[in-house]
Amino acid sequence: MWEEQPWTLPWLCALLLGLMGFLVSGSDFQHHKYEDMVRALFAVQSECPYITRIYSIGHSVEGRHLYVLEFSDNPGIHEALEPEFKYVGNMHGNEVVGRELLIKLSQFLCEEYRARNQRIMRLIHDTRIHILPSMNPDGYEVAARQGPEFNGYLVGRGNAREIDLNRDFPDLNALMYYYEKTKGRNHHLPLPDNWEHQVQPETLAVIKWMQNYNFILSANLHGGAVVANYPFDKSRDGRVRGRTTYSATPDDKIFRKLARTYSYAHGWMHKGWNCGDYFDEGITNGASWYSLSKGMQDFNYLYTNCFEITLELSCDKFPPASALPREWLGNREALVSYLEQVSQCTTHTQLHFDGDYFRLLLPGTYTVTASAPGYLPFTSTVTVGPAEAIQLHFYLKPAPKQNLKVKPHHGRRNLSSPKAPLKLGPR
Repeated sequence: MWEEQPWTLPWLCALLLGLMGFLVSGSDFQHHKYEDMVRALFAVQSECPYITRIYSIGHSVEGRHLYVLEFSDNPGIHEALEPEFKYVGNMHGNEVVGRELLIKLSQFLCEEYRARNQRIMRLIHDTRIHILPSMNPDGYEVAARQGPEFNGYLVGRGNAREIDLNRDFPDLNALMYYYEKTKGRNHHLPLPDNWEHQVQPETLAVIKWMQNYNFILSANLHGGAVVANYPFDKSRDGRVRGRTTYSATPDDKIFRKLARTYSYAHGWMHKGWNCGDYFDEGITNGASWYSLSKGMQDFNYLYTNCFEITLELSCDKFPPASALPREWLGNREALVSYLEQVSQCTTHTQLHFDGDYFRLLLPGTYTVTASAPGYLPFTSTVTVGPAEAIQLHFYLKPAPKQNLKVKPHHGRRNLSSPKAPLKLGPR
């Protein structure tokens, strides 16, 4: 057994960031429409050209680019044993605080790197950071036309087709819960047939993005509450309406730690009482709050090797620009501290025939088996401590040719749940 460390480090880091950060004034903040956002991202890239890269992962329904700003000491290159991290904002077009925070975070990382802040330099040198400020630029433009004073709870939430993108991912939870009863696999689950034709362009772009980059840790920024929400979002018992049940992943302890990392580094999330709701320590299991099907954070966990949580950051989904400085000061340290978890909670596994692999783990002793088609599996035992990441090297030997067998391909069953009324909470 291991004992969790007390939550003192985030407060020390918050003090350090508070001392070295730039002074924040109201004039530094504004709401960025699409063209303004693009200009802001390219301005950061121009200011820090040697550690940034801008690329598009696709287009929205109305043809707007889904731009990502990357930070790395070698932008555009995956370096061996360097973990990949992503932040995604503005999935719901009318939830704008995350969008503005990610633009400000991009400017902050550039400024602090140029100022030779050792903490930020180490972060950029040791991690490949991908920032998508707006997954739903079309919805944002709809919400922005109404503006902060008049924006409704749902206006601009969906994309240009009024589809909620956080109800648009393939439902792998249904497959996972079926496999739990039949002792099947619980990760890297297959996608249903013809899935590309069943999702929106923005969702398709993000899934392709996940396929192209081996993300290890992620957060999805929302608004309408103040809480760090972790998987599973979908309840295992979908037959009972009006009742919430805790739906834990096999990695529930580490998800709770990740959520606490953000909550306790945040200015007020950890206090629990926010927006008329109470969440103990400022965190919640998604299904324990309310059940949500086909969401992005569950999909990340079940389809890839990426741990994602959903961050609800503001009571007001579209606050006035005058509220943004306070939101930045409340979230700045939390955004950095959460990002640092990708290196502090990771085991690096290097496979010397085909690249590397990462896994977030809590302190403890683990048995790890590496296998690949055409090679003999190899098992090793590793003890993970509470500090830096551990490296584990595997050298796989080719299997004898007579032992190679080709398994027949079987069609995949689409075990998506039947349609049910959607509850449109903040997520």
